[in-house]
Amino acid sequence: MILREFLYVDTDKVRAMLAQLDGGVAEEERETSRDEKKNTIGPRSVAQHLQVTGSERYTQKSLGDAIFPMLEDALETESLLRDISVEAADITQWTSGNLKEIAPPGSLVRITAPGSLFDTRYAAGVFSGFASVATGLQGIGALPSSAPTGSSPRTGKQGQQRPPKSGQMQPERQLEDAIVDFYGMEGVDGASLRSIIRMARGIFAPGLHINLSPVDSGEVLIGSRLQEGRQYLDTEADILFARYGTSRQEWTLVGSVGSYGPEDTELPDLAFTNPDGTVNRGQFADSINGLMKYLGGMGFIDLPQHPGFSLIPFAVYRSIPRLSSSIVRQQ
Repeated sequence: MILREFLYVDTDKVRAMLAQLDGGVAEEERETSRDEKKNTIGPRSVAQHLQVTGSERYTQKSLGDAIFPMLEDALETESLLRDISVEAADITQWTSGNLKEIAPPGSLVRITAPGSLFDTRYAAGVFSGFASVATGLQGIGALPSSAPTGSSPRTGKQGQQRPPKSGQMQPERQLEDAIVDFYGMEGVDGASLRSIIRMARGIFAPGLHINLSPVDSGEVLIGSRLQEGRQYLDTEADILFARYGTSRQEWTLVGSVGSYGPEDTELPDLAFTNPDGTVNRGQFADSINGLMKYLGGMGFIDLPQHPGFSLIPFAVYRSIPRLSSSIVRQQ
């Protein structure tokens, strides 16, 4: 038996799949037994003794974390789920296209590999806190409060939104706007941190991501964005990262393959007009999608990058290791 520590379970999707496989999902178990014994003394109109003996046992079983292992076992029994952990760790399986053949888009897979969590919102909060500490250190003289010799002067208000003029709409604040200006060490300052968060907002859309790197060389990324409100993140994001950290550790993801990163990274021809000058709506949509595919292939937006793929997650968990008998004896 595998004991799992779940980070995420999409209970809606899991229940829907179980309903297709088993015709429904049991929410509770109820067992009832009842015996009756009637004894009649004398004429019915005079006297009657009714003895009823029975027992009723009612058990309500909370499925909770048990619901996903039920699905996992059912999918394996029906040969609908394939573990690709070994193949994914071999770079030749990716470069040859073999992995795409054994796990095409839409297939259900399980993969265990080193992975890490990432959330642009959390990174922005950390950088904002660091900038506050840096300005505090500058205020007490522990850090230089002016720009190094040879650098351009700054006003200390870059990164803050200018107040709108009368009649203008208030511009929407972005994640990087909370990072105040400061002069740090070794080229790290408020402007550079704001630029990093601007990039992060595009490359990883704000939200909790888990990124698996199954190949040691780091050439492959399997990305999965965890949907909010689906039984994960029981606590604040900062507590989640405080518990699991930002370093890679072994995670298991189970889900369906979304799409593979495009091999073609050439800029598409944005032609979507008919000979009479009207817009061809189908070609227009294809052109925009082609441009997004190009940007995704370049790594500029939140789309899979070749040769990796995106995974639509059913569950994310860590396996809890069993203590060896020698360790148990020592304890």
